Amino acid sequence: MKKWNRWQDYVAVIAGLYAALSTMWTTHTTGSLVMMIGAGALLVVAGVWNLMSPGTPVGEWVQMVLGALLFISPWVAGYTGHMGAAWTSWIAGAVAVIAAVLAVQPSMHQHTVGHDKGVPAH
Repeated sequence: MKKWNRWQDYVAVIAGLYAALSTMWTTHTTGSLVMMIGAGALLVVAGVWNLMSPGTPVGEWVQMVLGALLFISPWVAGYTGHMGAAWTSWIAGAVAVIAAVLAVQPSMHQHTVGHDKGVPAH
């Protein structure tokens, strides 16, 4: 698989970027601000990392964990009452997890099979 070519990682980058930037137009608390910007920025970093190195399954798992963290953050940080911030976290987190789940299998296949005519990499 080529670098900068996986749509799943682009989706995760967009979800993270949206979560981080949405703090500008949603009502939030200090906890939601920290969680949304922090998890969103880390999702962007993980997505770019996965785009740069498509055969790294650990990157997809990191992306999945960060998406799950963003999804549960309204309960953890206590901002379920701020519906805009909570729904943004739930949707962006779920989108990131789904994108990572869809990317894990191809990434694992890319990791185990070398680039040279199916010769195992390790």
